[in-house]
Amino acid sequence: MRMIHLTNAQDVGELAMIKSLFDGNRISYVVHGEHVSSLYPGMAFSVSRVMVDAADRVRAEVLLGRLRLSIRESSS
Repeated sequence: MRMIHLTNAQDVGELAMIKSLFDGNRISYVVHGEHVSSLYPGMAFSVSRVMVDAADRVRAEVLLGRLRLSIRESSS
């Protein structure tokens, strides 16, 4: 398994949605920096790097694009 950087989650809500999407679609992922903000209470959330298996990259990008599109449409 070769993990590659896919995206950065800007907040805990976005990260939770990405993780749920990937879990539901059986896409292997690793999140770097997920719990850094808990080490420094009161600090703004740091960006989490989402990594996926290189073999799942295209499928993960399509799912992530759909997620971001649906968020934009519902917030308009």
